[in-house]
Amino acid sequence: MALPLAKNHTLEFEGGEAIGTSYQWPGGQYCAIHTSNGLVGCGIYDIRAANEFNLAVAIARGTPKNPLREPEDLFDATILEVSQAAEKLGLAVGMTGREAVEKLLAAK
Repeated sequence: MALPLAKNHTLEFEGGEAIGTSYQWPGGQYCAIHTSNGLVGCGIYDIRAANEFNLAVAIARGTPKNPLREPEDLFDATILEVSQAAEKLGLAVGMTGREAVEKLLAAK
């Protein structure tokens, strides 16, 4: 059995840098963009856990026909859920993943 493919790289945004991550294996994948203030991720992340641990998390979801495989896929994806901590930083349902990352980077 082969190990999953794991990739991390720096992404440039107007507000600074973030780390893009993706993990892929036969039949599945997930991706995220990590900042020092929180993350924007695909539907594998759980808002309940983020709320329990006071983490700023925004979630977008792919579909079987249009999965979110790479962190760059999150740029134009619509945010469907945000944690309470993310709301306090100005993240909101309906914004794009790029907008959510910029909000996280701008947070103090």
